[in-house]
Amino acid sequence: MTIEKSPDAFRTISEVAEELNVPQHVLRFWETRFTQIKPMKRAGGRRYYRPADVELLKGIHELLYKKGYTIRGVQLVLKEEGAPYVSGIGRGEVMARKSELAILGAPQPGTAKVAPRLGRATPGRNVDQAPKVIHKLSTNQSDALRAALKDLGDARKLLDPRG
Repeated sequence: MTIEKSPDAFRTISEVAEELNVPQHVLRFWETRFTQIKPMKRAGGRRYYRPADVELLKGIHELLYKKGYTIRGVQLVLKEEGAPYVSGIGRGEVMARKSELAILGAPQPGTAKVAPRLGRATPGRNVDQAPKVIHKLSTNQSDALRAALKDLGDARKLLDPRG
């Protein structure tokens, strides 16, 4: 028999992770990417999320998982619109605008195409004979790619205990 918590009660990381259906390490990672997420930490580092923290996390989850935003895209929304706006998305009171995706040059969800594999050996063709393809990225695309690579590198550092 579980006891229902009051809506005003603080939540543990396991409770929030279960509510959002994400692993706990994702919430810890989001704390490194979104400075607006500030759970209270008790002795031993145990996290307690306030109701406002949970609403913000729900908004971030909605943007990342359901609207197809990138980490950088959500950071931009938080910077331009503020945490109350994203929390409103989490409560279902605000509909997310999709224009922020275009600012970063990211494709709309479900429209990205698989990149061709170059340099792969095929019958009758040597890897060394792969065509030379040069692509010019726009400044926005280049910046978005750098930010994504930095996010991936930071995530790797967090997830790899060997550093």
